[in-house]
Amino acid sequence: MDTQGQTVNVRIYNQTYSIRANDGNVERTQQLAAMVDQQMREIAQGALTADSLKVAILAALHIADELDKAKNKYEELNRTLAARSSECAEVLDQVLKNNK
Repeated sequence: MDTQGQTVNVRIYNQTYSIRANDGNVERTQQLAAMVDQQMREIAQGALTADSLKVAILAALHIADELDKAKNKYEELNRTLAARSSECAEVLDQVLKNNK
């Protein structure tokens, strides 16, 4: 069954939204919505406001912070991998030169 672009109903912070699963992964769309819902509920518990828009903005900022940290970690790991790969290539070149 082709689910490309299928519309999915999700519930986030007591509101139902129809969201298009553009990547075709309905389950993933539902999981992402559940993560947003959970984040909003956690923030609402500690927030001094009941305004859902403010809670959504705080949740978005928190999620953006997590994304930024993950991107930085990913870039750091890529740099480490590139450096180690370069070191391995140099060692391999030395081994091959010494065996000629």
